[in-house]
Amino acid sequence: MQLLKAGPSPFVRKVEVTLHETGQVEDVEVVMVAASPLKADPQLVAANPVGKIPALLRPDAPALYDSRVICRFLDDRAQAGLYPETRPWDTLTLEALADGLMDAAVLIIYEERFRPPEKVSMEWIEGQWGKVSRALDALETRWISHLQGRLDIGQIAVACALGYLDFRHEARQWRTGRDSLAAWYARFSERSSMQATRPDA
Repeated sequence: MQLLKAGPSPFVRKVEVTLHETGQVEDVEVVMVAASPLKADPQLVAANPVGKIPALLRPDAPALYDSRVICRFLDDRAQAGLYPETRPWDTLTLEALADGLMDAAVLIIYEERFRPPEKVSMEWIEGQWGKVSRALDALETRWISHLQGRLDIGQIAVACALGYLDFRHEARQWRTGRDSLAAWYARFSERSSMQATRPDA
């Protein structure tokens, strides 16, 4: 199989961490593509019509895209139990919260990078950061007990989201006032899967 990747995407990292945690790294070749919102990469569009990463090419079946779909497929393939039957809706909701945080954080970068300086909207950027901040507050107050439980896809997604904030939004100091979440992330980020997939690795 081939995983289409571009840059330090937290969505791609979620898939890569899942590959490590489920023992499937050797089964997938990582292929770098371009994923600009302004210009579609032909190879990426051939796999995913909307031109977004990640996409997983399979030799015997259609391509899969969207990190949630790919991670679910990889978990099923390895029978790894990252979507526990004992708490499916909590796990999926936590994953969705983390993905929403990632999406807002990535959109801030897109606004700053792909629009002319005179057209960059600080109001829009702060609106996106508001989403990030509310998600972080929810993780701190609502989800800590879940994060400290048995490994699941929600935890992986949250860790990749927080790693992206460190990589692209360090000046925002997301840890301030969120001691429990910061302590959890410090422990989780020491996992070999996280170390192997660091954006600067």
